[in-house]
Amino acid sequence: MWRNLLLISSLCISTSASADLRHYVASLDNSAWRVGENSPIECRLEHDIPDYGKAVFSSKAGKDLNLLFTLDMWAKPDAVTNAKLMSRAPQWRPGDAAKEITALKYQKQFNGEVPKKAAWTMLNELSQGREPTFYYSDWYDASQRVAVGISAANFAGKYREFRSCLANLLPYSFDDIAFTVLNYQDGGTELTRFSKYQLKKVQEYLSFDPEVELVVVNAYTDSYGGRSINQKVSDKRADSVKDLLVASGIAQDRIITEGHGEKRHVTGNDLASERQVNRRVVIKITKPI
Repeated sequence: MWRNLLLISSLCISTSASADLRHYVASLDNSAWRVGENSPIECRLEHDIPDYGKAVFSSKAGKDLNLLFTLDMWAKPDAVTNAKLMSRAPQWRPGDAAKEITALKYQKQFNGEVPKKAAWTMLNELSQGREPTFYYSDWYDASQRVAVGISAANFAGKYREFRSCLANLLPYSFDDIAFTVLNYQDGGTELTRFSKYQLKKVQEYLSFDPEVELVVVNAYTDSYGGRSINQKVSDKRADSVKDLLVASGIAQDRIITEGHGEKRHVTGNDLASERQVNRRVVIKITKPI
């Protein structure tokens, strides 16, 4: 009799606890993963969370491999909220205890973000069939607990595709090429060896990025030679760079060029090293904010 009473009491407590927890997670049947972006400048792995929002792993081209996880919520937090990210075992692995990944703080009216190290841990847990889950108190009712799970169902195939994308990211970012200075040999339009390498990076990046809004090319010379000749040389340098950028897929009407001749020196002209610095083309690239 006492055993039955304890069992009934335990069930009541369990039912009450679960009633206070709203759990959002995709079921086995509707769990879907997709690679939302797959290019040398950005990789995105996305997963829909029914009635809640979207989970997004993303990485962009850069010198160091980066990774960001974003919990894109339909309803953004209405207050600063503390959250805990746990890794739960699937239901078919009873007795496998949950473990904490990290503690987080959601900012008001912003999506939840997980930093690089914890984001990699999430991917590792998902690859092992576990379910990273966020726990926090409802910002409208602190007595209500919310759990948001990231399902591992149907994850493996798209994760392989995402990892392949990561391996092909460019080793430099937009910020690395948005302001580029090219220098020239004596006279003419022959770039220095290093500047040829820099220009190739600009061309490569622009060939993959459809969001480039405007490219401004300004060309300059040193003060050796006549002014009219130097003006023509700077015009020719600007046009030659424009031709190369057009060949990279940038529309001509998004490229503005101007030759400044021997105006606006950035150093003296007495030494050969100084004159080489003045013989330059400056490329400035802008994207929508």
